[in-house]
Amino acid sequence: SRTHGMTNTKLFNVWQSMKQRCSDKNHKNFKDYGGRGIRVCDEWLYNFMNFYNWAIKNGYNEGLTIDRINVNKDYEPSNCRWATIQEQAKNKRKNTLITYKGKTDTLKNWARK
Repeated sequence: SRTHGMTNTKLFNVWQSMKQRCSDKNHKNFKDYGGRGIRVCDEWLYNFMNFYNWAIKNGYNEGLTIDRINVNKDYEPSNCRWATIQEQAKNKRKNTLITYKGKTDTLKNWARK
């Protein structure tokens, strides 16, 4: 039932895209998500308002993207956060992370520093 009136909002599109990446074999990014076993938790998969309420409570704004903290785990409240494109770019499987004097960053960013 589409009673929330949010089908044309950015956040609704984020929700739809997240679900498609994980379940639609024809989606261009499926191989990196659903193809690797990444799923959307039932709490969000079947209920946009659950996702919406989590998003608002956790600092969503239109300039941010949904980011999985552990890139090998599912989309679920305990593994997601809102991040800028730059922050999200640091959190990729192919990045080499280096910790130096208690700070962790990508090899690329350490080289830049």
